[in-house]
Amino acid sequence: MKVFSPCRGKTACRDDGTTCLTCGRGLQEIEATRRLIDDLAGLAIDQAYENVNDFMAYVASKVEKKVRHRRDGQGGRA
Repeated sequence: MKVFSPCRGKTACRDDGTTCLTCGRGLQEIEATRRLIDDLAGLAIDQAYENVNDFMAYVASKVEKKVRHRRDGQGGRA
């Protein structure tokens, strides 16, 4: 397994066409992450959530549990 390295901002990005040379993540991975974040932001806006922090904490908690569950071999994709 690899360690996640967060983006340091679009202005810090330098790439070689496939990988960001700043954070080390693949450009496809970065784009997929951006799409997911955009979709979550859109959902929060569409639902007019006042408590966005609670929504995001819920999402983070559920993702962490799902990853653990899948890694333990008890469900779905890894």
